[in-house]
Amino acid sequence: MTSPNVACNDGHMEKPEIEFPGGEPPTELVITDIVVGDGAEAVAGGQVTVHYVGVEFDSGEQFDASWDRGESITFPLNGLIAGWQEGIPGMKVGGRRQLVIPPALAYGESGGHRLSGKTLIFIIDLLAAN
Repeated sequence: MTSPNVACNDGHMEKPEIEFPGGEPPTELVITDIVVGDGAEAVAGGQVTVHYVGVEFDSGEQFDASWDRGESITFPLNGLIAGWQEGIPGMKVGGRRQLVIPPALAYGESGGHRLSGKTLIFIIDLLAAN
């Protein structure tokens, strides 16, 4: 298993593995800092560059990971699911944060999205914020 704070040769962290939490999924957003960064701070409505891994809470099955595509992604926070909009601000560049996001703050309780009704776990590495 990869340690959540092991740096690669280029100074960036390695792809994390998410521990399967078990138990009942939370009904509110749960934010856990794994590594606290010391760079610029992400702000609500700002733009961020991240690497991330996302898994389903119930199964532990990965549904997406920027790491697997081999490149980070940059986007404005206000265009993302509510769990990211609420869970990333305050994070500092160089940090790694875990978000456990209930359906109401992810893709809704029901609907056409394949992740509707699911609690999601993300581990996010913040590479840049402005």
